[in-house]
Amino acid sequence: MNAPDTLTALTTHSPRAAGVSRHHESARAQVAGGATYIDDIPEVRGTLHAAPICSPVAHGRLRGIDATAALALPGVRGIVDARDIPGDPVLAAFGHDEPVFASDTVQFTGQVVALLLADDTMTARRAARLVQLDIEPLPAVISVHEAHALQSYVLPPVHVKRGDASAALKRAPHTLEGHFEVGGQEHFYLEGQIAYVLPLEQNQWWVYTSTQHPGEVQHWVSHALGIANHAVTVECRRMGGGFGGKETQAGHLAVWAAIAANRLKRPVKLRLDRDDDFLITGKRHPFAYHYRAGFDATGLLCGLELEMLANCGFSADLSGPVADRAIFHADNAYFLEDVAIASYRCKTNTQSHTAFRGFGGPQGVIVIERILSDIARRLGLDPLDVRLRNLYGIEDRNVTHYQMPVEDNILEPLMTTLAQTSHYRERREQIATWNAKSPIIKKGIALTPVKFGISFTATLFNQAGALVHVYTDGSVQVNHGGTEMGQGLNTKVAAIVADELGVPFEQVMSTAADTSKVPNASATAASSGTDLNGRAAQFAARHVRDNLAAFVAGLDGCGAGAVRFEAGQVITPKTTRAFNAVVHAAYANRIQLWSDGFYRTPKIHYDKTTMQGRPFYYFAYGAAVSEVAIDTLTGESRVLKVDILHDVGHSINPAIDIGQIEGGFVQGMGWLTTEQLVWNDRGYLQTHAPSTYKIPTTGDIPEHFQVNLWPEPNREDNVHGSKAVGEPPFMLAISVFEALRDAVAQAGGTPEGMNAPGTAEEVLRAVTG
Repeated sequence: MNAPDTLTALTTHSPRAAGVSRHHESARAQVAGGATYIDDIPEVRGTLHAAPICSPVAHGRLRGIDATAALALPGVRGIVDARDIPGDPVLAAFGHDEPVFASDTVQFTGQVVALLLADDTMTARRAARLVQLDIEPLPAVISVHEAHALQSYVLPPVHVKRGDASAALKRAPHTLEGHFEVGGQEHFYLEGQIAYVLPLEQNQWWVYTSTQHPGEVQHWVSHALGIANHAVTVECRRMGGGFGGKETQAGHLAVWAAIAANRLKRPVKLRLDRDDDFLITGKRHPFAYHYRAGFDATGLLCGLELEMLANCGFSADLSGPVADRAIFHADNAYFLEDVAIASYRCKTNTQSHTAFRGFGGPQGVIVIERILSDIARRLGLDPLDVRLRNLYGIEDRNVTHYQMPVEDNILEPLMTTLAQTSHYRERREQIATWNAKSPIIKKGIALTPVKFGISFTATLFNQAGALVHVYTDGSVQVNHGGTEMGQGLNTKVAAIVADELGVPFEQVMSTAADTSKVPNASATAASSGTDLNGRAAQFAARHVRDNLAAFVAGLDGCGAGAVRFEAGQVITPKTTRAFNAVVHAAYANRIQLWSDGFYRTPKIHYDKTTMQGRPFYYFAYGAAVSEVAIDTLTGESRVLKVDILHDVGHSINPAIDIGQIEGGFVQGMGWLTTEQLVWNDRGYLQTHAPSTYKIPTTGDIPEHFQVNLWPEPNREDNVHGSKAVGEPPFMLAISVFEALRDAVAQAGGTPEGMNAPGTAEEVLRAVTG
């Protein structure tokens, strides 16, 4: 199925709700401006607006705060700092290493020291700039290499080994050694970070927040206020994008606003402007690598030693699991027999880096793809052949370096199918001919795969709950612990519930994530939103359906298993009734018309101390062919063609899945081409606005952009036979970076020394050697 066919096939008339392309459930409201985001919620009378007061230095001793000039401005109502925290002054994060407000020490440029409160947003921001901070500068660590040399870590190093990599390298016929760096990435969600906190009676609180993890926000706010979780309700109807940047980072704003609301006894809204959002919040982790690889004449890897330096920023945040996943995905699609991986989680005086689409996976995948490309160039082989040579096997060579069997391997048929349908071999020959005749513009091409593990690596998060309510008119409401950030989760969950009850899609409504409805919900992350919440909602709907089936079976004298729910009808061997009529009759007979559902992912287990086990329920696969052109005089580049074949199992909504594949790919393309984060030697982020930080635009989309879906359903028992789709396509964009390096090689440059992102400057540096 290709993208044009899918998108023109959008329909609301299929008898099934799932398995067909449908519009996003909020699409019309969003286009018409009728979809409510946090800043659209009518403000309660007396609402105050907050603005952050941030450290202007990367590391220093905070000696005092002078807010005299700020407090003299008309409309300013107060300042809140660490002294106003009624509960724990340290955030309730896993590492318990990040203060709510900086108090004695500031640890990065942009760290929030206090909040300024005023009657309106602009007054608060103007006043915040008048606050004077007395800070004694201290030495700052900005470079990940400096942090590693000083053994400055937020968490202990982790080592994973299989076999004897050192001995294998000594035996290897060929070896190569290299080092490179890959930059971070700003989330650049359309809706910035925001929280709106309302005090209620008896020290209870209502928190509106743009977050991927309402349960964590609830926990953080209650912890900071020194109250029980049940006194805090967190609600999120939708986000204007998240990409991982609202998994933990949204909690900060909610805590800050809650402390201010508690101090001043008034509702408080805190919305960061784009510059402050850049300076305060964490990014994708930048990584630095050093590797030694051994290989034979066919390109088969014989041994690998890999060192990863993760720039974590000043606190742990989610750096532990991010760096762990980078280890898990350092194999990508390839069997590593003798391997030693060392992972260092480095502490620097920068923003505390956090979750981002792929969650360390891209930083793992890119290094092995780079190594295989360099091996192919060293041997004069087609990089695709070297990749195929190293793939995981079916009967042997099928266990990962963390001891998980690869049981659902479709890599070889998927990659060879894409090579055929995209005419990869022919195009490679055509590009060689072009480059021989073109002295300035050089082209490159690459085909790279992805094998991405689906599940939270922290096993406890692989659970979900949902509620399904059937009302007496037959309409259905579903609530679950997942959050909608534009990815179509609510659309998919509604379709799953509709099919379980046999009603039209339009009869089901998904409602806002709310901690008072589904408690202790995991973050909507790890690409598992539909897997977890969709299955929980399916089970909840099934309970209601079973109640109705038992009721109707009693009326018609048949077994409950003989009752079918289809197309808004309830069908027995005796008669057919409208679903709505059955619901009304069931209510009159006191049959329960609502239920909860709970799901826990099966089969997974993982020992964090040994880094071994089965952390993932299954793998999602894909491959992409990218063709690029570079200007050898300027370093400018353009992506010319992209062909993708991706594995989503049996798609619940092909249009939404293809949209996720396209969006993930383009976001990955941005990470590896134009999105460059630059800190100066004082730790100030210089690229903190659209004027200096460049995400892809419509003009960057290749004219030829073909997406096809692999036709096989998930081999594991997942909801509707589907597979996760949020993160895996991001890593397909590594094909763009490898195509750029191929073009550099065709130009006679040094692709081995090229870092990411491959900006024009970086490409030109590599071309000129």
